[in-house]
Order: sequence, then structure tokens, then C-alpha cells
Amino acid sequence: MQILIIHKVHKTLQQQLISSGFKVDTILNLSREDIIKILPQYDGLVVRSALKVDREVIAAASKLKFIARLGAGLENIDTLYAAEKGIEVFGAPEGNRSAVGEHSLGMLLNLFNKINIADAQVRKGIWQREENRGEEVEGKTIGIIGYGNMGSAFAKRLCGFEANIIAYDKYKVGFQNEFVEEVSLDVLFERADIVSLHVPLQDDTFHMFNMEFIQSFKKNIVLINTSRGAVVETSALVEGLKNSKIIGACLDVLEFEGMSFEDIEQQETSSDFVFLSNAENVILSPHIAGWTHQSNEKMANILAAKIILYLQNK
Repeated sequence: MQILIIHKVHKTLQQQLISSGFKVDTILNLSREDIIKILPQYDGLVVRSALKVDREVIAAASKLKFIARLGAGLENIDTLYAAEKGIEVFGAPEGNRSAVGEHSLGMLLNLFNKINIADAQVRKGIWQREENRGEEVEGKTIGIIGYGNMGSAFAKRLCGFEANIIAYDKYKVGFQNEFVEEVSLDVLFERADIVSLHVPLQDDTFHMFNMEFIQSFKKNIVLINTSRGAVVETSALVEGLKNSKIIGACLDVLEFEGMSFEDIEQQETSSDFVFLSNAENVILSPHIAGWTHQSNEKMANILAAKIILYLQNK
């Protein structure tokens, strides 16, 4: 059984696969053409985000039994075509859910308490207390859209703040527990002060957070997005910030990211990006919500366990 790893992953993944008796080749910096050329030799493929595993790639992999992505989302893999070919697809969202939950909370606390602004001022010898008076999470209603690994992790981390936590998930019901109240989308529109997005990027979530969606909220809201940049229509977000329907935003992801999430495009020419980067009520980070030392190892361990179990059962 031969497995190909084409992107940098934590060393424990390769070690565990080899210890279980599989042959593993780690070959980095391959071109797309080179990957397609050598794939017919392999039974398994391990990727991150930099390769779009589309029909062309999958069709070339005549022996492939599984595709494993070290990460949460699977939008860079044609999962439907893989299923047609009998190829199993694995992700590892369990591995970085804690990191995403903590980062989401950290961004919110940063925004509410103006930490970035105050820090920059104090470093310049500016000491402004009244101007930096903050907001408390306590008593706010936080609406979570998408209650999978990431949404549930965020809810758990909010449980000590004495806030009202509600959640809506288009794809599941019956998830209410001690951390969250399950509600309809209409109820979330009615009650939410803060909205946190934790949905996959697919056809029905692309630009889900658009102007019509924004106008559906009864209150002026704070947005947290640690899912995917294209879930939010940036121009609508900017308009919402300008007219104060959105009173603040915490954005770990942006529509301007490249496919691999390793760079950002159009920032010099996009007036929307310029607005966001200059807005004091916007907190930005470079797609690192799930990017901790611990999550890197956790995801590798989880992915290794899934691959080994699957291949042993095969």
C-alpha cells in the first residue's frame, strides 16, 4: 500500500503510517502536472489546500483508495466525483476545533475591549481611558450559524461568560444541549447581537452573508467569520459597516485569499480591502484561527487514525 504526501504535514502522520506497515513518500513542491503524472502509482493521497483535487486529478489516480486532507474544509476536493470512483475522503476538523473556538473568542474580546487600538496608543505614550471604554459579552445574545465541530467548540468556550448562546444549522437538528439553544434562522435574525459563522464553503453558502442576509437582522450586529472568506460577500459587509448595520467585524478569513490560504490577492486594488484594513471596528487575522502548534499535531494524529482504520478494514 503506497501513500503520497504532497504538502508539509506534522511528522507524526508519516511516522504512524509507516509504523502501520504502509509505504509513504513525502514529495513536496511538485507541480500539478508532476502530481498527475505520478499519482497512478499510489493508493492514497494526503494534501492540504494548495492542490485542487478535481476530476482531472482524480481520474488520473487509477489506484487511489482515499484522499486525506490535513484540515477542516473539503472544498478543494471534488468529493462527489471521488465518491463515484469509490474513493474515500477524509478531513480532520476535530483536530483544530479547539483552536478555532479560542481564536473566535479572542477576536471578539479584542474587538469589544479595543485591545489593538489601546495597545498601539500606549506604545506611543497615549493614555486614553474613556475613549477606550469597552463592551461586555455578558448579557449579549450570540448567534452561531453552523453547529458542527467549530460552532460547538465556540459555544463551549462561551459558556462562562453568562451570554445567551443560540445556534442554527441548516443541515442538522436536535443538537440543543447545556451550551446552546437550538433555534430557527428567523429566531436568530430576531435575537442575535453577535453572529459567528461556522459553515463549509459550498454552492449554497457562497456569499450567504450578503446584503439581504444582513438586512434580515433586527438588531445592529457584530460579525465573526472564521469559516471561509467567500461565505461573506465583502462588498455587502463593507456597506453594512458603513451604514452601521454591522457595528464591528472579526475576520480571520477574507474573500481575497488565494486557494492555498497562504497569500492574499487584490489587496492593493480593492477599495473594500482598503476600507477593512483601515477600519478601527474591524479585527483581521491571516486565516490562523485553527493554526496552532497543538492543532497541527492533533490533526495529523486524527488523520492517521482515520487512514489506518480505513485501510486495515479494507
